[in-house]
Amino acid sequence: MPDRHDLYERCVQSVDDLAPLLRAIHGGKPAVLGEDFAGTAALSHLWVDASDDARAIAVDLDAQALHRRDGHARLEKHIGDVRTVGAPCDVLFVGNFSIGYLHTRGELVEYLRHARGRLNDSGVFVCDTYGGESAFVLGGVHRPHPLAGGRVCRYTWEQRSADPTTGMVTNVIHFRIERAGVIEHEIMDAFVYEWRLWSVPELRDAMAEAGFARTQVYAKLADAVDDEGNAYVEPVRDAESELDESFIVLVVGRV
Repeated sequence: MPDRHDLYERCVQSVDDLAPLLRAIHGGKPAVLGEDFAGTAALSHLWVDASDDARAIAVDLDAQALHRRDGHARLEKHIGDVRTVGAPCDVLFVGNFSIGYLHTRGELVEYLRHARGRLNDSGVFVCDTYGGESAFVLGGVHRPHPLAGGRVCRYTWEQRSADPTTGMVTNVIHFRIERAGVIEHEIMDAFVYEWRLWSVPELRDAMAEAGFARTQVYAKLADAVDDEGNAYVEPVRDAESELDESFIVLVVGRV
């Protein structure tokens, strides 16, 4: 039976592109990454493997997910609430829409204030969110991902419920493994998320209240990283021309 966390890393995450993107957004030479709501800490592992000077701190409540890989001397792993870990960092990242685990504005501001306190001089906090015309539309997105041995994983992202009056959404991930059109394995409801979908203005306003000096928005572009692993990014200045009708963005708070 395929492992759901392995399929998640293959089909959902793009840590190879994400690490240089975060460095480019920082604008300097960040050495220490904080990864909150880290899951399997795939990004943290890649970060420390990229340089002998790099360190990372990964935090998650799920001990099984966090310890799927062997430990690394320059990678700290903390099992617990992200609001209780105070290790300083240059970049603090919350990915895969996990900022939505904080359901109330009070919780959001409290966490962002804590995150702000962890950042070194010139540090940046980065989280992602989605929005646009389909933000509260029910339905699914399906994408095929090739696997070894001629197999294909058909990944489905389903928005099962969405309430625009509260911002609460239920998002679900399914996986189906096929070979030559024959279904070999199917993992329905592999991951189920009950989230508060924070809008870009809500996140920026909460960041300002939490003490960030400046906030920015970056489009999460698939082609922002070149073949040599260099990222070229600019903050969004004209949303009408730079963002699609339905979009994923990185919202950034700067110290």
